[in-house]
Amino acid sequence: MTILKKITLPLILFTTFLARTPTTAQQTQTGTWGDQGDGTYINPVLNADYPDVDIEQLGDTYYMISSKQHMSPGMVILESKDMVNWRSIGHVWDSLSWGPEYQWDRMNGYSFGVWAGDLAYHEGTWFCYQIDFNHGLYVSTAPDIRGPWSAPHHMLSSDQVLDDPGVFWDEETHQAYLICNTAGKQKSATNTVPGNENRIYKMSWDGKQLLDAGQLVYTGLGAEAAKIYRIDSTWYIFMAEWFLDDPNGSTKIPSPENDRKQIVLRSDKSIYGPYEKKVVLERGNGFSRSCSQGGLMQAPDGSWWYMHQLIQNTDFPFQGRPQCLEPVSWKNGWPIIGVDVDGDDIGEPVRQSKKPILGQPVAAPASDDDFGTESLGVQWEWNHNPKRSNWSLTDRPGWLRLKAGMPLQIGAQFGPRSNQWTNAKGSQTLFWRVYNTLSQRIMGTTRGVAKAKFDVSNMSAGQRAGFVRFGGVYHLIGVIQDDHGQRNLFFMDKLGNETMGPAISSTALFIRTNNRHNQAFFEYSFDDQKYQRFGPNFTIEFGNWTGDRLGFFTWNDKEEKGQIDVDWFKYDYNGPKG
Repeated sequence: MTILKKITLPLILFTTFLARTPTTAQQTQTGTWGDQGDGTYINPVLNADYPDVDIEQLGDTYYMISSKQHMSPGMVILESKDMVNWRSIGHVWDSLSWGPEYQWDRMNGYSFGVWAGDLAYHEGTWFCYQIDFNHGLYVSTAPDIRGPWSAPHHMLSSDQVLDDPGVFWDEETHQAYLICNTAGKQKSATNTVPGNENRIYKMSWDGKQLLDAGQLVYTGLGAEAAKIYRIDSTWYIFMAEWFLDDPNGSTKIPSPENDRKQIVLRSDKSIYGPYEKKVVLERGNGFSRSCSQGGLMQAPDGSWWYMHQLIQNTDFPFQGRPQCLEPVSWKNGWPIIGVDVDGDDIGEPVRQSKKPILGQPVAAPASDDDFGTESLGVQWEWNHNPKRSNWSLTDRPGWLRLKAGMPLQIGAQFGPRSNQWTNAKGSQTLFWRVYNTLSQRIMGTTRGVAKAKFDVSNMSAGQRAGFVRFGGVYHLIGVIQDDHGQRNLFFMDKLGNETMGPAISSTALFIRTNNRHNQAFFEYSFDDQKYQRFGPNFTIEFGNWTGDRLGFFTWNDKEEKGQIDVDWFKYDYNGPKG
């Protein structure tokens, strides 16, 4: 990270506020999380699947990146003026170009692709680093945060590194560094400490080459997500680590008895240490999910703040890994993230606090879309890189057109491996091999209502098309057309079991989905007024590192033929909305 060099630690940093009831006008744009419209916020401030964030400040704006594995485009970029209200502004990678497994004709990059990255701004250039488990360390650069971004440049092979890069430019010595988790890939027999090794490499000043073999600075169980800061001539490395109740027990992760905590390494000697270690954030204060991995920020008044994710070690993290914002205080040169509710010098997350910066309007990542532009909204991502000839926003202006393709074959070469992305039985179903599925994240966990308008008049024999909810599992509602031109409603569950519904004569179809917590169902209508339920209630589930998503699908079992048009998508949920 480059936002911090030598900065004096402030003495008084934050005050938590009690909640105040918003006015009626404010209630129309706020909810049970995020900006409350009264100068306070409720965690999570970004209650959706935005994992593995890193944050860089430039001027009065904070920029955040978040990973999303095989989804394309990759590495979403968001911006904020107050650390609370975030808007999506683009992606670093238009496509995941470095591996054939992410292409529409393979679709076997599930769980991989874009993992945790590092965002940096140095001497007029933006840098984004990330490590693909299968391919290694990459960097792309851009003169502007909105792009265009350069093609990914390979810096380190996957046999040397596992994940989570972090960079730092030391202006005093004119030396750049990169830290990353090399796990056990370079571990020698002399290192008997269990867990991941984390190494610091010297890096060229242009940020594109590693100059040495790296130096080991820390080993710990699941230790990763390191970020380097220098404050008051002291080196700090923020890092996440697993802590087990029974050090001799199972190391299976995640597990309810285990806790993912945020640690800090501190040295006043050198970037290489020797380092002292302290736990600075753990779950508690009403938060059952582990709290760690994120980025440190500073407000104009000198106060410090930390953005971090909630981990998936509970029963129902079905919205994915959301982001919480914590005030940071300092005690004897150590940060305390959140509030120390039990007096042990370790912070726990706050439920509600004052905003770091006042005066900014309530906002959120875009969700609704009327498809009225020639480029796809930044809220949308494809399941693997799409077949570009099979979708369009210009064939019928004001509509999204999806053209049906044939699903890939079920086999080891295509789609997810068993239990890689979904459950073992579900991984052998066709949906995971249907390319050009387009979706966006759900928001929050209390309630949500999403709906879309479809034109099904240009469907063909053997084609299915409609609305999908998917994360760890999928559920579909849509239309199937037979050889005689007959269209019927259908529902499909997570194992591919299909339920046929009534015949449909209307070319206009409205589909709506509701969820209350993790229970959801589908409805349909022909006039957007009277809706009827179809299909059973079902449970939405967290998958291997992803939360539930809302979107559109189509495929044809017979041939590459048929299309659907989507007129609009609308989404209402219990949270702030931009």
